[in-house]
Amino acid sequence: MHAVVVCGPGADRLAGRLADALAGRVGLVHQVAEDGGEPSGAGQPSAETSDGGAATGTASIDAADTTYRLGAESWAASGPGPSLRDAIERLAPDHDYALAVGFPEADLPKVVIGDAEPPGEVIARVADPDGPTADLVAAIEETEPFETLESLVAEVKRAPDADRSGAIATFTGRVRARDDPDDDRTQYLEFEKYEAVAATRMRAIEDELATRDGVFEVRLHHRTGVIPDGEDIVFVVVLAGHREEAFRTVEDGIDRLKDEVPIFKKEVTEAETFWVHERE
Repeated sequence: MHAVVVCGPGADRLAGRLADALAGRVGLVHQVAEDGGEPSGAGQPSAETSDGGAATGTASIDAADTTYRLGAESWAASGPGPSLRDAIERLAPDHDYALAVGFPEADLPKVVIGDAEPPGEVIARVADPDGPTADLVAAIEETEPFETLESLVAEVKRAPDADRSGAIATFTGRVRARDDPDDDRTQYLEFEKYEAVAATRMRAIEDELATRDGVFEVRLHHRTGVIPDGEDIVFVVVLAGHREEAFRTVEDGIDRLKDEVPIFKKEVTEAETFWVHERE
């Protein structure tokens, strides 16, 4: 799934037009104030889909901490609202695109209307939210996919050979705060990669592992940028006929990713900052 922010005057209109122009299932995440009005900086996300199966999250006061109201066509939740990342992760398994309307501070690629200079990567800038969308669609298509463990598992389940599979094995790598109780706490890791080389090498590893007997699909994904302690970094997902080849291929997949894919890690602890490959 490709996930981007659309921000600036007229972002709602532009996001709606992009949802119509993008080929696939699109989720829209809007920033709303806790009273349901316009955002004031402390709002929370609400979500909807663009294909007629609307799913709208709204805030309300309820005696319980969190309440879900589920229906055939919609859901609503009260209580502590999800973060933007939570909302997008919910869309990832069964959507092709997520458009976050507002959220200029979010760590996602951005389509910016007007002259604002939000932090992070700006993939396109437009003056008129009612202007052409073809170039914007192309820019969104070129962004790095937003993946979660759930979205990768959902993808391999849709494989042609899924009916022959009796096992899905996964690996999730996380940011470890410390190795030992007395270590300085790691605040975050930052990952950089040679984009074209890393992506090509990961696809080659996937293809090679998937040629094994009894293995049907392999997916590798490694996040880049700043990742705080406790968050997920890397996923390996294997669809296989039986558990033996699934487990073995997951282990080989993460070992080969770490050994062969050019990804560089900076570690920031409470005491220092360093590139891990220089220490090694």
